[in-house]
Amino acid sequence: MVNNQILFSQGIAMITNQPFLADGLPRLWPSARRLSAETALLYAPQEEWTYSHHPHIARFQNRWYAIWSCGWKDEDDPGQRVMLAESEDFLHWSAPRVLLEPEPFHDGRLRVLTAGGFHAYGDVLAAYAGDYGPGKEDTRLLALTTRDGKNWSEPRSMGIPVCPNFGPQPTASGRLIITGNISFPYTDDPSGLFGWTMTGIYPPEMAGTSDDPAAFWPVAERMGWPAALCEGAFHQTPDGTLHMLLRATGPGFRHWLWLSESTDNGSSWSAPTETRFSDDNAKFHTGRLPDGRYYCVGNPVEGDRCPLIVSLSEDGLQFTQHYLLADALYTQQKEGRWKEGEYGYPHTVVEGGYLHVIVSRRKEGIQVLRTSVASFS
Repeated sequence: MVNNQILFSQGIAMITNQPFLADGLPRLWPSARRLSAETALLYAPQEEWTYSHHPHIARFQNRWYAIWSCGWKDEDDPGQRVMLAESEDFLHWSAPRVLLEPEPFHDGRLRVLTAGGFHAYGDVLAAYAGDYGPGKEDTRLLALTTRDGKNWSEPRSMGIPVCPNFGPQPTASGRLIITGNISFPYTDDPSGLFGWTMTGIYPPEMAGTSDDPAAFWPVAERMGWPAALCEGAFHQTPDGTLHMLLRATGPGFRHWLWLSESTDNGSSWSAPTETRFSDDNAKFHTGRLPDGRYYCVGNPVEGDRCPLIVSLSEDGLQFTQHYLLADALYTQQKEGRWKEGEYGYPHTVVEGGYLHVIVSRRKEGIQVLRTSVASFS
């Protein structure tokens, strides 16, 4: 067990999943209980379009929707597009179709699209995508909307240079925050389509920096952080504090998440500090169960983003219960740059008594899983 007083005195953030360490690496907790999960594979590569990643799910008008990034072969190459599938029961999905195609760049190459999540307000569902040039320049956030899940609007720019990690998430006040890498823009427009204001953990002199998939590297260098920080997910505790956990990556990666906090509803964020919340250099997602407990779904155990773990907390600080959601291996079918990670980039929705999860499988397959909330005794 981690001693929080020691962590505080060492300047380490007081949030932890109480890691089980062996040989200095986070291992599976001996007490972790295996969950029963139903699964379905939405997409597997054919002879082309063999890269798939950045998946998100949403429940809208009694149907499920999933989007993800899909590239010809390699991660974030020109021409990467956004795919869409839908389902009535979460386990049987429509054939995927292209939701958004990239536009040509000025030099004739195609731009790059990254699926950025959903937001539903009233009878409108919005899907977001990061859009940037083939050299990760000219970044912009796009949104498409639908009222029936079938007919989608033309994409519109949100006016901010962000490639989102997750779609808009509300705070207790109703303010919406998009988590990026080093920027966390917010709006008080409930539709999530207007009025976005930039803020984040970048220094003031870098306020104009586009939050593209590589912008966090120069920010980390400028700030002198030992690791580059990216791909945040936040939860809010009853005192109003927003806790933004951040993936650490690069040469300074030490299997710990970092943390930045906001006490002014996301208008500003504290300097990040390292936690003792273990991680396998991977993206994760946080949320709350109907009984008020906080959860984190991710890869806190060393081992190529496997297994997929659900960690629970009563107070949003001490994540003391751990459940193994999945650890079956996937056979990679096609070669591609940076294609690794058994259970990559989870996104979650709690609905109808289930925790629903979507993941990428070695950055080529897209899979959904669900487990009963009643399993978290």
